[in-house]
Amino acid sequence: MATVTDGRTRTGGPPAHRRPAAPGSPALPPGVLPAAVLALVWAGAAGVLALWWTGTPAVPGTGAWLTGAGRITGLLAGYAAPLLVLLMARLPLLERGVGADRLARWHAMGGRYMISLVAAHVVLTIWGYALTNRHGVAGETVDIVLHYPEMLKATAATLLLFGTAAVSARAARRRLGYEVWYYLHLATYAAVALGFAHQLANGADFVSSAPARAAWYGLYLGTAALLGWYRLLVPFRLDRRHRLRVAEVRPEGPGTVSVFLTGRHLEELRAEPGQFFRLQFLAPGLRWAANPYSLSAPVHPRYLRFTVKDLGGHSRAAARLRPGTRVRAEGPYGAFTAARRRSRKVLLLGAGVGITPLRALFETLPAAPGDLTLVYRASRAEDLLFRGELEAIAAGRGAARHYLVGRRAEVGEPLNPDTLRRLVPDLAAHDVYLCGPDAMAETAVRALRAAGVRRSRIHHESFAL
Repeated sequence: MATVTDGRTRTGGPPAHRRPAAPGSPALPPGVLPAAVLALVWAGAAGVLALWWTGTPAVPGTGAWLTGAGRITGLLAGYAAPLLVLLMARLPLLERGVGADRLARWHAMGGRYMISLVAAHVVLTIWGYALTNRHGVAGETVDIVLHYPEMLKATAATLLLFGTAAVSARAARRRLGYEVWYYLHLATYAAVALGFAHQLANGADFVSSAPARAAWYGLYLGTAALLGWYRLLVPFRLDRRHRLRVAEVRPEGPGTVSVFLTGRHLEELRAEPGQFFRLQFLAPGLRWAANPYSLSAPVHPRYLRFTVKDLGGHSRAAARLRPGTRVRAEGPYGAFTAARRRSRKVLLLGAGVGITPLRALFETLPAAPGDLTLVYRASRAEDLLFRGELEAIAAGRGAARHYLVGRRAEVGEPLNPDTLRRLVPDLAAHDVYLCGPDAMAETAVRALRAAGVRRSRIHHESFAL
């Protein structure tokens, strides 16, 4: 393992910008909003179960038991569908207060539960109806699909959901580029829309209860309205207001470039170091996907800087962008900001292109000399990004920086408790901002916990699919 330092600075392009650090002052302590959101979700689920309970005076026979179980799983799946959409609707309150990373984890976990509920609903309902009507399962399936109202749409919705679940499985995602996964995931919107009508047409709990129907309409139409506002209208308004364009594409390292965007009224974006935008470059092959990229420097009155590593077709094409290319940006998103900090001392721990948001925080995070440390892990010295900038920031702020360089096969695992304690005295008293590949992040979290850092002080941002 080697420590690499140098004093080189970069010249050319938009000038480096330094501004006084300003601490973030969150309205709520960390963890309060996520806990409140989860409590609200569980309260809604309890309400759904209460709806079933009040509408079920008796359950006579095995067929009725199975059908009742099918009703419960169907109601819960119908409740989960709009909630999962809301998690990805890019609502500012959730994106800033909960964090895009945590929302994505909730969405993935909730999606697995919903698919299981849908599968159970289909099997239990058909089985229960077959026993009650004394039909075979195959014949009952055909009868339900062809003769019950809105069931053809519901069948299409079910197939779309199962198909999306298949491509979202971890083994499948490794073989898919972000763009392909993104396009296929849009099918879930169609599935939710197609499946809505059959719930009201066939669900006994809605047929017999006008308040239940009104609540279901409110849930789905409210979700659709929020989705349209924050995913369509707000980005359109921002595009018209800021008129972002590519100003420069600057090589930073092997397969890595910084993209500088210029535009109007950039200060109105109120983007904080550590946050990210979803960028849609209006160039051939790029205009139909919006990918997440972190700010790699604080927002300048005249430009935004994003640093992009070649991890797929979209990021690879970004290196070939021409100055003047128009860009649509959604954001800023994410809660990986100074607002998460609760300790006087801070460790920024990154690897690979995960240094991007950490570099912006390294420049701006409020800290007294000696209280801020950066540890940057890379396999090769040439993979270290922003070395000149990091050296200048460290010198100007009295901050410590350590570069851990070397392949694990050659130097072992450098992210271990002993190494981290040696590099960062009083490590357990630090807040830790962690960003890097998932495998590195998992290793780092285990090492930090073993070194005595509380889980609540480890702030992790991930952009994995």
